Amino acid sequence: MVVSMSIEQDEIEKIAELARIRISSEQIGQVTERITEILQMMGQLQAVDTRDIEPMANPLDATQRLRADEVTEFDHREAFQAIAPAVENGLYLVPKVID
Repeated sequence: MVVSMSIEQDEIEKIAELARIRISSEQIGQVTERITEILQMMGQLQAVDTRDIEPMANPLDATQRLRADEVTEFDHREAFQAIAPAVENGLYLVPKVID
């Protein structure tokens, strides 16, 4: 069973106002039509029986190849702190911005 969903132009105008999106009067018809098409596709997807379908992490059943966990960068902390305007106990000191 495919559930038929549609949306009216006045609903699009209200949603656009709430979302603070400006849609010109020339485009409102196209936007309404496109959103109605999207809602109809959603209705088709909802009509599919998925009770016996196992959820997937991704549609390709691919596994992510991981690189070796090894250090590739040198520790530049001392050099960076040497040129910092203010450092104390290994931390950068910055001006207070919130009272």
